[in-house]
Amino acid sequence: MKKNEVYEIDITGTTDDGDGVGRIDDFPIFVSGALLGERVRVHILKVLKKYAFGKLIEVINPIEQRAEPECKYFSKCGGCTFWNCDYEHELSYKQKKVEDCLIRLGGIQTQIEKIRGCVDYKHYRNKAQFPVTPYGIGIYARNSHNVVDMNNCLIQDKVCRQILECIRMWMEKNDISAYDEVTDTGVIRHIYIRSGDSGVQICLVTRTKKIYKIEKLIADLKKLDIRISGVVQNINAKQTNVVLGDETKLIYGEKFLEDSIGDIKFKISPLSFYQVNKKQTKVLYDIAKEFADLGGNETVWDLYCGAGTIGLYLADKAKRIIGVEVVEDAVKNARENAKLNDITNAEFYCGSAEKTAPKLLEKGLKPDIVILDPPRKGCAELLIRTVVETNVEKVIYISCKPSTLARDLKYFEQHGYKTIKAVPVDMFPRTPHVECVVLMSRIEK
Repeated sequence: MKKNEVYEIDITGTTDDGDGVGRIDDFPIFVSGALLGERVRVHILKVLKKYAFGKLIEVINPIEQRAEPECKYFSKCGGCTFWNCDYEHELSYKQKKVEDCLIRLGGIQTQIEKIRGCVDYKHYRNKAQFPVTPYGIGIYARNSHNVVDMNNCLIQDKVCRQILECIRMWMEKNDISAYDEVTDTGVIRHIYIRSGDSGVQICLVTRTKKIYKIEKLIADLKKLDIRISGVVQNINAKQTNVVLGDETKLIYGEKFLEDSIGDIKFKISPLSFYQVNKKQTKVLYDIAKEFADLGGNETVWDLYCGAGTIGLYLADKAKRIIGVEVVEDAVKNARENAKLNDITNAEFYCGSAEKTAPKLLEKGLKPDIVILDPPRKGCAELLIRTVVETNVEKVIYISCKPSTLARDLKYFEQHGYKTIKAVPVDMFPRTPHVECVVLMSRIEK
């Protein structure tokens, strides 16, 4: 096989990113846009030692579930994967992804329930992040740092379109420059837009502390038929791929955005983690609450707690909630959120989960239930070891990456725990990502 050759192949598998996988003489070829079960014609772009990448030229035998993409940016943008098929096919892929990771890779023998799909797979995201460059404002192309200029992302809140156009016009009229990462010049680096019950919060990430004619932007935003909760500025003067800097200041309105999940209200700062799909977050938390099956006398550790959302959601059924989070702003939010909801049985600590958990044990704060909601890389082994050493009866693991979930569940199972049940939840329709809630129980050795 050589670069630039053309082949016809059958797509017999799918990658973790949702790409199709075919084979020639048992040599795998990854093809973006090809769907499981199709026969396609591909142009070989790159050949490596163990696999190759091919570009989809033609779908010779499409599957029944193939669809015409609704999004006009789909072939260029790297944000979504599944606008080329119906939603049921996407859910089927995600169900299989969880099953493959847990059963085949992790060797976990457990009940995996049917995935909980999303009622509406368009405009579900309450948080958008748009890089700003001299060549456009939009979303990065797949496997690239080039920005696809766009004004209408179908998975973002509908307000984003008006706000982006408003900011574009303000920049053009007032000669406000976009950031150029090659020359490390310009003013506006990123635009964050987050929506909630109290309105819309806009965060401008800038290279400079001073934003000229910012008052004109505020005036233009006020003219929109949108409730602007607040406008904040985050300053990042470093020449880096890291999006956010350390300093954030309020320009207009409220610094915090307010939102709710069920009956629990939340104040969210610009830097705090908060789930992007509100409706599916309630589905996720309701499953976790069902798994916890609290009776009112339990101490719950909520590790990687963010702004305290899940711990506070469970607080009415628990004796004590102890949250741990490494982001200081998020911990402040969590404490304020407890006060906002008159919740007095929740406390929050700032620090890494793996370092703080042993200190909680030293204080005699032994848990009856542990909730883990780590980032995509999963839990640190030190943290899992600490949780195991508590002999806690029940662990609820909320994961956004099935492969690291499988790895961590395997460790738990090797150290006295049994995976009882797993429920996939589609938090991110049209993308390859899938959330999963898992219940584990300690077993007698």
